[in-house]
Amino acid sequence: MKRTSWWMRRRLRPSARWRWFDTLAKAGARATGHPLGFGLAVAVIVAWALTGPLFGFSDTWQLVINTATTIVTFLMVFLIQNTQNRDSAAMQIKLDELIRATRSAHNALLDLEELSQDELDRFHEKYEALARRARIELQRGLRDDGQPDVDDQPGDAPRRPRSA
Repeated sequence: MKRTSWWMRRRLRPSARWRWFDTLAKAGARATGHPLGFGLAVAVIVAWALTGPLFGFSDTWQLVINTATTIVTFLMVFLIQNTQNRDSAAMQIKLDELIRATRSAHNALLDLEELSQDELDRFHEKYEALARRARIELQRGLRDDGQPDVDDQPGDAPRRPRSA
Protein backbone atom coordinates (compact mmCIF):
# COMPACT_ATOMS: atom_id res chain seq x y z
CA MET A 1 0.00 0.00 0.00
CA LYS A 2 1.32 3.40 -0.95
CA ARG A 3 2.10 5.69 1.98
CA THR A 4 0.82 9.24 2.12
CA SER A 5 3.54 11.84 1.84
CA TRP A 6 4.30 14.14 4.77
CA TRP A 7 3.15 17.06 2.63
CA MET A 8 -0.25 15.48 1.98
CA ARG A 9 -0.68 14.57 5.65
CA ARG A 10 0.13 18.16 6.57
CA ARG A 11 -2.36 19.52 3.98
CA LEU A 12 -5.11 17.22 5.23
CA ARG A 13 -4.80 18.48 8.82
CA PRO A 14 -6.62 21.74 9.45
CA SER A 15 -4.47 24.62 10.58
CA ALA A 16 -4.68 25.14 14.35
CA ARG A 17 -5.19 28.84 13.70
CA TRP A 18 -8.49 28.26 11.88
CA ARG A 19 -9.65 25.01 13.53
CA TRP A 20 -11.90 26.99 15.89
CA PHE A 21 -13.71 28.50 12.90
CA ASP A 22 -14.17 25.11 11.22
CA THR A 23 -15.59 23.67 14.43
CA LEU A 24 -17.88 26.65 14.97
CA ALA A 25 -19.04 26.71 11.34
CA LYS A 26 -19.85 22.99 11.29
CA ALA A 27 -21.73 23.20 14.60
CA GLY A 28 -23.60 26.30 13.45
CA ALA A 29 -24.57 24.70 10.14
CA ARG A 30 -25.85 21.58 11.91
CA ALA A 31 -27.80 23.62 14.47
CA THR A 32 -29.40 26.05 12.03
CA GLY A 33 -30.20 23.29 9.55
CA HIS A 34 -31.91 21.17 12.19
CA PRO A 35 -35.70 21.28 12.73
CA LEU A 36 -35.12 22.46 16.30
CA GLY A 37 -33.17 25.44 14.95
CA PHE A 38 -36.10 26.37 12.76
CA GLY A 39 -38.49 25.85 15.68
CA LEU A 40 -36.38 28.15 17.87
CA ALA A 41 -36.45 30.85 15.18
CA VAL A 42 -40.23 30.60 14.90
CA ALA A 43 -40.56 30.73 18.70
CA VAL A 44 -38.45 33.91 18.86
CA ILE A 45 -40.62 35.58 16.20
CA VAL A 46 -43.83 34.53 17.96
CA ALA A 47 -42.51 35.75 21.33
CA TRP A 48 -41.51 39.06 19.74
CA ALA A 49 -44.95 39.43 18.14
CA LEU A 50 -46.73 38.62 21.40
CA THR A 51 -44.75 41.28 23.25
CA GLY A 52 -45.85 43.96 20.76
CA PRO A 53 -48.92 45.05 22.77
CA LEU A 54 -46.85 45.00 25.97
CA PHE A 55 -44.41 47.53 24.49
CA GLY A 56 -47.07 49.45 22.55
CA PHE A 57 -45.58 48.39 19.21
CA SER A 58 -42.94 51.08 19.80
CA ASP A 59 -40.02 51.95 17.58
CA THR A 60 -37.67 50.27 20.05
CA TRP A 61 -39.74 47.07 19.88
CA GLN A 62 -39.43 47.09 16.09
CA LEU A 63 -35.74 48.00 16.24
CA VAL A 64 -35.01 44.92 18.36
CA ILE A 65 -36.29 42.48 15.74
CA ASN A 66 -34.79 44.45 12.85
CA THR A 67 -31.36 44.54 14.49
CA ALA A 68 -31.51 40.88 15.51
CA THR A 69 -32.52 39.67 12.05
CA THR A 70 -29.87 41.83 10.38
CA ILE A 71 -27.12 40.42 12.59
CA VAL A 72 -28.31 36.83 12.14
CA THR A 73 -28.59 37.27 8.36
CA PHE A 74 -25.11 38.80 8.16
CA LEU A 75 -23.56 35.91 10.10
CA MET A 76 -25.55 33.28 8.20
CA VAL A 77 -24.13 34.52 4.89
CA PHE A 78 -20.64 33.56 6.05
CA LEU A 79 -21.83 30.29 7.57
CA ILE A 80 -23.63 29.28 4.36
CA GLN A 81 -20.64 30.26 2.21
CA ASN A 82 -18.28 28.23 4.41
CA THR A 83 -20.56 25.20 4.19
CA GLN A 84 -20.87 25.51 0.42
CA ASN A 85 -17.10 25.91 0.00
CA ARG A 86 -16.45 22.83 2.12
CA ASP A 87 -19.09 20.74 0.33
CA SER A 88 -17.88 21.88 -3.08
CA ALA A 89 -14.25 21.07 -2.25
CA ALA A 90 -15.21 17.63 -0.97
CA MET A 91 -17.28 16.94 -4.09
CA GLN A 92 -14.43 18.03 -6.36
CA ILE A 93 -11.99 15.75 -4.55
CA LYS A 94 -14.39 12.81 -4.88
CA LEU A 95 -14.92 13.50 -8.58
CA ASP A 96 -11.17 13.89 -9.12
CA GLU A 97 -10.61 10.52 -7.45
CA LEU A 98 -13.24 8.86 -9.67
CA ILE A 99 -11.58 10.32 -12.76
CA ARG A 100 -8.14 9.29 -11.55
CA ALA A 101 -9.25 5.75 -10.69
CA THR A 102 -11.21 5.13 -13.91
CA ARG A 103 -8.87 3.57 -16.43
CA SER A 104 -10.39 5.14 -19.55
CA ALA A 105 -11.11 8.57 -18.04
CA HIS A 106 -9.19 11.62 -19.17
CA ASN A 107 -6.87 12.84 -16.43
CA ALA A 108 -6.96 16.27 -18.05
CA LEU A 109 -10.41 16.62 -16.46
CA LEU A 110 -8.89 16.63 -12.98
CA ASP A 111 -9.06 19.96 -11.20
CA LEU A 112 -11.22 21.64 -13.86
CA GLU A 113 -12.55 24.13 -11.33
CA GLU A 114 -9.14 25.85 -11.44
CA LEU A 115 -9.35 26.62 -15.17
CA SER A 116 -10.33 29.95 -16.67
CA GLN A 117 -13.81 30.40 -18.09
CA ASP A 118 -12.44 30.25 -21.67
CA GLU A 119 -10.73 26.92 -20.97
CA LEU A 120 -13.92 25.55 -19.39
CA ASP A 121 -15.91 26.71 -22.43
CA ARG A 122 -13.54 24.80 -24.76
CA PHE A 123 -13.99 21.61 -22.74
CA HIS A 124 -17.75 22.14 -22.73
CA GLU A 125 -17.83 22.55 -26.52
CA LYS A 126 -15.92 19.28 -26.97
CA TYR A 127 -18.38 17.40 -24.78
CA GLU A 128 -21.37 19.00 -26.49
CA ALA A 129 -19.97 17.79 -29.84
CA LEU A 130 -19.49 14.30 -28.38
CA ALA A 131 -23.12 14.28 -27.16
CA ARG A 132 -24.40 15.46 -30.56
CA ARG A 133 -22.50 12.66 -32.33
CA ALA A 134 -23.88 10.10 -29.89
CA ARG A 135 -27.47 11.29 -30.46
CA ILE A 136 -27.01 11.11 -34.24
CA GLU A 137 -25.64 7.58 -33.96
CA LEU A 138 -28.59 6.58 -31.75
CA GLN A 139 -30.97 7.88 -34.42
CA ARG A 140 -29.12 5.72 -36.98
CA GLY A 141 -29.66 2.68 -34.77
CA LEU A 142 -26.11 2.47 -33.44
CA ARG A 143 -25.10 2.10 -29.81
CA ASP A 144 -23.80 5.00 -27.77
CA ASP A 145 -21.95 3.05 -25.10
CA GLY A 146 -18.47 3.45 -26.57
CA GLN A 147 -15.81 5.62 -25.03
CA PRO A 148 -14.49 7.76 -27.85
CA ASP A 149 -11.87 10.34 -27.07
CA VAL A 150 -13.15 13.86 -26.67
CA ASP A 151 -11.19 14.93 -29.75
CA ASP A 152 -12.44 12.07 -31.98
CA GLN A 153 -14.13 13.14 -35.16
CA PRO A 154 -17.34 11.49 -36.39
CA GLY A 155 -16.60 8.06 -37.77
CA ASP A 156 -13.30 7.65 -35.87
CA ALA A 157 -14.61 5.14 -33.35
CA PRO A 158 -16.26 2.06 -34.82
CA ARG A 159 -19.73 1.46 -33.47
CA ARG A 160 -21.68 -1.75 -33.19
CA PRO A 161 -25.24 -1.92 -34.53
CA ARG A 162 -27.83 -1.96 -31.79
CA SER A 163 -29.15 -5.46 -31.11
CA ALA A 164 -32.89 -5.78 -31.30
